[in-house]
Amino acid sequence: MRISPIDIQQQQFKTRPFGYEKAGVDRFLESLAEELERLVRDNQDLEETLARTNASLAEMREREEMLRNTLITTQKLTEELKATTRREVDVLMAEAEIKAERILHNAEDRRIQLIEEIQEIKRQKIDFETGLRGLLERHVRMLELNSMEIEGQGADAKLLEEPLPFEQKPVPRVEPVNSAPELAFDFVPDPDDENEDPFK
Repeated sequence: MRISPIDIQQQQFKTRPFGYEKAGVDRFLESLAEELERLVRDNQDLEETLARTNASLAEMREREEMLRNTLITTQKLTEELKATTRREVDVLMAEAEIKAERILHNAEDRRIQLIEEIQEIKRQKIDFETGLRGLLERHVRMLELNSMEIEGQGADAKLLEEPLPFEQKPVPRVEPVNSAPELAFDFVPDPDDENEDPFK
């Protein structure tokens, strides 16, 4: 039987000439003792529950603090990693730009060198063609002179018979040549160049 504070305040005992009825007071006190015992047990249970709750709450707060610290540390590490990665990327980009500029510079130097080599080859080709053209023109003139000599053998023979003004001895007579003299060339033609135009 539960007893509230109002029950205690309103509890009335039967009176007797010498005080309250002992049996009623005893019953009330017994009920009051049971209720107090129950309240003490409930209070102990609540205190234990509160202690467990406080312990759990403290543990949760500790975990929360640990998680917060871990999160802060993770954020710091992430920022540091980002900064480090950005620095490494900047360094790699700078190195790549330097390498690219060096490659472009080397390529430009090589291009200029190739242009100079091509110009030198063209100059040598022009020199060769000029020399070959001069050689061919000289041989053509020699052939023309030989043809003129063959055509004017009689007149040349007479000219050869006449002495020169500064010579004391008579010049021996040269027999006319029936065939054209054999020409000597100072170069050997390349068989691969027979079909090519020498005046290109």
